[in-house]
Amino acid sequence: MKAICVTASRDLEVRAIPRPEQPAAGHVLVAMTASAINHGDRTFLRMPAAAGPQIPASRYDVWGASGAGRVLALGAGVPADYAGKQVAIYRSLTRSPDSVGLWCETAAIPYTSCLILPDHVNARDYCGSLVNVITAYAFLEEIAEAGHTGVIVTAGSSATGHAIAALARARRMPAIFLVRSDAAAETLRSLGVEHVLVTTDDHAAQLATLAAELQATAVFDGVGGELLGNIAPALPMNATVYCYGFLGGAAPAAIHTTLFMMKNLTIRRFSNFESATVRQPARLLAALKALEPLIADPMFATWPGQEFSYEQIGEAMAYASADGGKAILAA
Repeated sequence: MKAICVTASRDLEVRAIPRPEQPAAGHVLVAMTASAINHGDRTFLRMPAAAGPQIPASRYDVWGASGAGRVLALGAGVPADYAGKQVAIYRSLTRSPDSVGLWCETAAIPYTSCLILPDHVNARDYCGSLVNVITAYAFLEEIAEAGHTGVIVTAGSSATGHAIAALARARRMPAIFLVRSDAAAETLRSLGVEHVLVTTDDHAAQLATLAAELQATAVFDGVGGELLGNIAPALPMNATVYCYGFLGGAAPAAIHTTLFMMKNLTIRRFSNFESATVRQPARLLAALKALEPLIADPMFATWPGQEFSYEQIGEAMAYASADGGKAILAA
């Protein structure tokens, strides 16, 4: 079958590899419908050390962590309700030497990396979603256990920001979303998000008032840089900033030491793979089940950009959309 594989020089090439016939115990075979190219697919190709101690194994060096398709076969121990179902996949949720990466015609994946999709949705619409959805879920679980009852999201218009908005609403957790434009703010408001601030406005004063009112003491920071320095004075007492991304680029965050002393601020990183939701198998299964009835929410759908064939992988990896749409691979 056709697959996109990583070479020893960290390039990608299309190869013919054996099609898996029988899934290992705990695994499923999935006929891939489509795969979105996420940020991590590019980052880990260039900088494999960024994935941690090791990149999740993939037989035949097939690349790709996000996708969606239909289950063809079940290995021993896989619940029967996965049979024949459409699934959204995030391969990195469960590491296995028996996995075959998603950029191929038939993938072999642990079922604990798959979220069952409703029959009425199009799997293609969720081919890059599960990484954002599980990030949002694991983060909200972590901050709730830490005693936080409200959240501020700096990359409010990102796919993960949308996922946090949907799950915070389901939990009735107050949430504030920071965006860079009036258009992004209007999009979130049209989706029913109540508290949206545009960072080009006088957002610091508004944020300070709203964060205190909503007791939003957890910050999901996907931007960093100058924005983090700007919002730090507006954060409430005992706030914790969870660093997740760096959309702000190379610009440093400048936060005066007095703020740490006066407000008892904490800064730490957030990692999917270090979260209790992903590390503990029982909690991961519970999370996937909890998300099944929610996943059809439009806020979880993948933002599609241009579609590419496997032979166009170079163009697909170079693709950039002004509106955040993702390159979609289809065999």
